Amino acid sequence: MSLGRSAGKTDPGRKRLRNEDAYVCEPPLFAVADGMGGAQAGELASGLAAAALREARDADASEERVVELLREANRRVYARASEDAAASGMGTTVTAALVEGDRVVFGHVGDSRAYLIRDGELSQVTDDHSLVAELVRSGRLSPEEAGSHPQRSVITRALGTDAEVDIDTFSIEAKPGDLFLLCSDGLSSMVDDRTILELAEQHRDDLDAAARAMLGAANRGGGEDNITVVLFEMTADGADADTVEAAVPRPDAAAPGEDDEADTLSELDKVPVVAAPAEAGSEAESLTAEAEQEPEEETAAEETRVVEEAPAAEEAAAEEAPVGPTAGFFHKLLALLVIAGLSALIVFLVLWGLAR
Repeated sequence: MSLGRSAGKTDPGRKRLRNEDAYVCEPPLFAVADGMGGAQAGELASGLAAAALREARDADASEERVVELLREANRRVYARASEDAAASGMGTTVTAALVEGDRVVFGHVGDSRAYLIRDGELSQVTDDHSLVAELVRSGRLSPEEAGSHPQRSVITRALGTDAEVDIDTFSIEAKPGDLFLLCSDGLSSMVDDRTILELAEQHRDDLDAAARAMLGAANRGGGEDNITVVLFEMTADGADADTVEAAVPRPDAAAPGEDDEADTLSELDKVPVVAAPAEAGSEAESLTAEAEQEPEEETAAEETRVVEEAPAAEEAAAEEAPVGPTAGFFHKLLALLVIAGLSALIVFLVLWGLAR
């Protein structure tokens, strides 16, 4: 048995301006990393981890070797965070798989996931290192409650946040036809397991199309986070193998003439997921709803709101301002004064005549 086809794709999603995910799809090594940290620190953390893994293509598929690789990645991320104040506190999840023969060795830290699709069934083979996952495992929270828990994004383990890291390692004996999926939580939090399985089965003969379909489903589900998918299959010896990698760009970053199929959304799906304005003139609130997803964009959102709301404020001020005298008013006043003057003159003349 040997490795068959593989594919890797990533997308920033519909709410984030940057993609802080990174991945490795270089047989026999596969990995997904989901960075975290302010400014561009998350992107840096996941990139450093992925780079450390890429340097070990010739690694033997043993759990000890996978631990060494992830510890080296942890050392690099932690060292950079310690030296650079702007990157302080950054970290990343990592879920890695190393294949040799019919053995797949996994190393795992964080809440990215690895799935196995075998005989028409999908099973999660990694445990999430997150607060809600710990509560579910302890019986204090149901899976349904975990899906909407306000702290569902809090992770209990990350690579690069400390000098030492606790790494889960395990091995799976693969079978011909097995399909493995590594993904960031941008997929697993937006798309349920049944849909993931259906998309994988629907595009079983084209892993590139399967990965693209999963990105599209996550975006249609809200696209609230960066989305990364890596797929690889196990085949009987002698089967053809090919690898497809792609970082799906945002529409504004697409190169001129780029194939429209590089997008993961239809024209209708590309409409931002924001609440419809309740009344005319609330366009600014719709525009700022997306910007609030990124903390560093709050200032820009406020500026946009001021720009959009200024005309409305001026109109309101104009409506409330008192109306001043007009030309018609002066004409009426003059006529009244003339009439009063003539009346007074007539009275005077009558009285003067009577006096004589």
